[in-house]
Amino acid sequence: MGQNLDELFDVVDEQDRVVGQMPRREVHRLKLRHRAVHLLVVNRAGQVFLHQRSQLKDQFPGYWNTSAAGHVGAGEDYDSTAARELEEELGCRPVRSPQPLFKVEAREETGQEFVWVYRVEAEGPFTLHPTEIERGGWFTPTEIDQWLAERPSEIAPALMYLWPRVKDRLRG
Repeated sequence: MGQNLDELFDVVDEQDRVVGQMPRREVHRLKLRHRAVHLLVVNRAGQVFLHQRSQLKDQFPGYWNTSAAGHVGAGEDYDSTAARELEEELGCRPVRSPQPLFKVEAREETGQEFVWVYRVEAEGPFTLHPTEIERGGWFTPTEIDQWLAERPSEIAPALMYLWPRVKDRLRG
């Protein structure tokens, strides 16, 4: 079973103010602005955990993405969504709360999502949610740079857009 396509999202305006609510399927079909979070988990060795999206995902199935990511549900806020997604997708409860790094305006590369990007320190092992994630692994920033340059067709557009903006902010 994939996502709940009837899950309600807040639809937002160009300033990220809520203007209504619609089901996931309609928000994506109509390409309406909405909200999401992306988390990058970093271990003590400086590696970043990335995951391959499940084949059950409604968008970009099988593509590699940030450590964990998810939509902000109707009535939710970014910070609580970050903590929820980390636990739901990776089974991870870090010692410290996810650290917000920066916010990205809604754009084509993010699927019209306003995105808060978070840094998380954790070592794993993780319990990957099977309807969300096919598999995951630890990669050095250099390996990720090389991967994005040589095989961009394997990478979700959001990670392609976010990586150059986040990689230098991941160091402890």
